[in-house]
Amino acid sequence: PQVCWLSPEQTAGKQKPYMYTQGQAVLNRSFFPCFDTPSVKFTYSATVKVPEGFTAVMSATSWEKQKDNTFVFKMSQPIPSYLIALVVGDIVSADVGPRSRVWAEPCLIEAAKKEYDGVIEEFLVVGEKLFGPYVWGRYDILFMPPSFPFGGMENPCLTFVTPCLLAGDRSLVDVIIHEISHSWFGNLVTNATWGEFWLNEGFTMYAQRRISTEVYGLPYTCLEAATGRALLRQHMDATGEEHPLNKLRVVIEPGLCLFLGVNPDDTYNETPYEKGYCFVSYLAHLVGNQSKFDAFLQAYVNRFKFQSITADDTLSFFLEYFPELKEKGVDSIPGFEFERWLNTPGWPPYLPDLSPGQQLMRPAEELAELWAADGLNMEAIEAVDITGWRTYQLVYFLDQVLQKSPLPEGNVKRLSKMYPKISKAQNAELRLRWCQIVLKNNLEAEYSKVKDFLSSQGKQKYTLPLYRAMWGGSEASRALAMETFSATAPQLHINVQNYVKKILGLEGAE
Repeated sequence: PQVCWLSPEQTAGKQKPYMYTQGQAVLNRSFFPCFDTPSVKFTYSATVKVPEGFTAVMSATSWEKQKDNTFVFKMSQPIPSYLIALVVGDIVSADVGPRSRVWAEPCLIEAAKKEYDGVIEEFLVVGEKLFGPYVWGRYDILFMPPSFPFGGMENPCLTFVTPCLLAGDRSLVDVIIHEISHSWFGNLVTNATWGEFWLNEGFTMYAQRRISTEVYGLPYTCLEAATGRALLRQHMDATGEEHPLNKLRVVIEPGLCLFLGVNPDDTYNETPYEKGYCFVSYLAHLVGNQSKFDAFLQAYVNRFKFQSITADDTLSFFLEYFPELKEKGVDSIPGFEFERWLNTPGWPPYLPDLSPGQQLMRPAEELAELWAADGLNMEAIEAVDITGWRTYQLVYFLDQVLQKSPLPEGNVKRLSKMYPKISKAQNAELRLRWCQIVLKNNLEAEYSKVKDFLSSQGKQKYTLPLYRAMWGGSEASRALAMETFSATAPQLHINVQNYVKKILGLEGAE
């Protein structure tokens, strides 16, 4: 399952086959013999011979091309097995900064260069200022074929990302901040077990939002965090708050046979990201001073770099670093006990204050109210100018519309006409929300947009919610689900295919 062989039609160029590996969480064991656990770190080298007309790249600190189209790679820093990654394809590169280049199929390279030129270095410099030196040498980005199931995979020196990030107007470049933040949290300091995945993702979400605040300001970051909180709410509503996977510390016990136990891949949901972010924010709130907490994060990275640790290590270090908090017994404040954070499923006991985002949220909320009304007040609607709204303000607006859906008859149709910037967007975050609104409102005239979006990419985060929405909707939307899946299944990653089959009740139907 780890090694993905793509036929030419699964690539962007549609000319040559492509191969990539995806190791997280426990799939690299099917690629090479290894201790396939994040608790073990090691250096590696590799020699890869590929046919003429193909290039190989790996998550390595150095690489050289030798004769016979043979590539030699070395990773000189110890990393866990899941971060070893290889791509072989018709790919080329272009420099976009002093230590960064973009890699992509030839048909995408110009778009990639235009979108990311100068962007990565700015984010890296802010990251270094906040969290300490960037130790990996290069930070390159590889734009994967459309069937890649993730937004990004933070393989060191070479982040793999979805081509969905090529929106054409830089409206999604800040998504890369998350992957850059993994350079410190996840790649340098790593969760020792997948049961504590929040150590990788919760700290990375916090780091991402710190960098974003420095670059874009607090209101925008709070707005983005509000979008994340809405996703956590949706996830917990869908699974039930008490679901055991809605704990930060998930029990992953090997089953007695192949079909029991929890697969670490199944722990991948909003909880480790957004509930994890809330817990790190709570620790910052206990400290009560941003620059002191920033200094703690630097010390934390420095103390545990190149190691794999548990939540107990993290929290003990936190209390050691702030002896005055340890003395106060902050780890056992009723209702906010550290143990409760880790071991109780459900909604986070503490939510960071996102009110600075109100200046961007309020106009979006008010506009959504206007569109949800029985008789549309077109004068008031036309008075709101959304041309200057950035991606997450539009996303927030669409999330509000989705919550209020189904809207009164005809409203969504008019909304679609009024804002072609939204209903015809190429930006994947907007397309996802628009498709959800189309389905929730049974707007059959725009069902083709759902099919087009699902045909254009195979990212899990976009694909699964849309299949859930189709399957939970009308007869027509169920038919759309079946029709779309049968047309697009071959271009999806095997894991995503299986998740969709589960949603559509096709498991065991072969």
